[in-house]
Amino acid sequence: MEQSFLAYLRGRTRSLPQVEVGIGDDAAVLSIGDTSLRQVACTDQIIDGVDFLSETQSLADIGYKSIAINLSDIAAMGATPTAALVTLALPKDNATEIAGEVYEGILEACAKYQVAIAGGDLSTHDGVLSISVTLLGTVTDPWLRSTAIEGDAVFVSGSLGGSIAGRHLRPEPRIELANQLRQLAQVHAAIDVSDGFSLDLDRMLAASRVGIELNIDAIPISDAAQELAQTSGRSPLEHAWSDGEDFEIIFTVSEEDAKKLTDAQLETQITRVGTVVGRTGLWKRTTGSKFERVFPQGYIHEATATASES
Repeated sequence: MEQSFLAYLRGRTRSLPQVEVGIGDDAAVLSIGDTSLRQVACTDQIIDGVDFLSETQSLADIGYKSIAINLSDIAAMGATPTAALVTLALPKDNATEIAGEVYEGILEACAKYQVAIAGGDLSTHDGVLSISVTLLGTVTDPWLRSTAIEGDAVFVSGSLGGSIAGRHLRPEPRIELANQLRQLAQVHAAIDVSDGFSLDLDRMLAASRVGIELNIDAIPISDAAQELAQTSGRSPLEHAWSDGEDFEIIFTVSEEDAKKLTDAQLETQITRVGTVVGRTGLWKRTTGSKFERVFPQGYIHEATATASES
């Protein structure tokens, strides 16, 4: 539903020159007068019972998460975060106490990543806790989903899968890695991994109208995915392929820059997982020169979810 409705909105919303990148990327990009600097803005909402479970999870962790997931979008644009606008819809019972605990996590995340809280809104209602964050940042030349080039090397940061084990509440947005990549290479395209590695990879490639020859064996699998596979009935690779809320970055660079990055000392591990090809879709090599198409899977936001992924 989300992707089809976004397509509908793109057709209905007015295009204005001050909006350089609108609906359909990790963040919007807005021009700031006669300057090379650009304003980047993203927003995300998390809801009790869908994206977290307030009865069993720390409200401070939930507040931290609300900032961190937006920071991941900012990192995927290659931008520097500056300020946040925070809106809380609070259950009427114990509203003040809940707001205080949520804000402990929000303030912690903002202090860690040098983000100012510039404003927001508070309201109470008969429903569940909902947190909406709009995050602002700046960038000169934003990374987009739509600019991968045939022949590019494709990398992913960190390791994948098993976020339900706890990492989804305290993700580490790759802000510092994005800063390092800017100094070392020219990133052609990027996207953050929120709904699942294969699904978000496919979205980036589709936006660029290209595909990928994957090295399936190179996909970095987290320890949490290995442990989860012992009881889930799914393999570690299946968890890495489709679990949501990894909040890593997939990005593409030229072969020349790929060599530079492989030799560099980076803030976090990066792994080459394939090469961009002209034929759309996700492909893996089978035998000889033959290729088999593989299909993306990921997390779907539903009210019946277990709040492990989004």
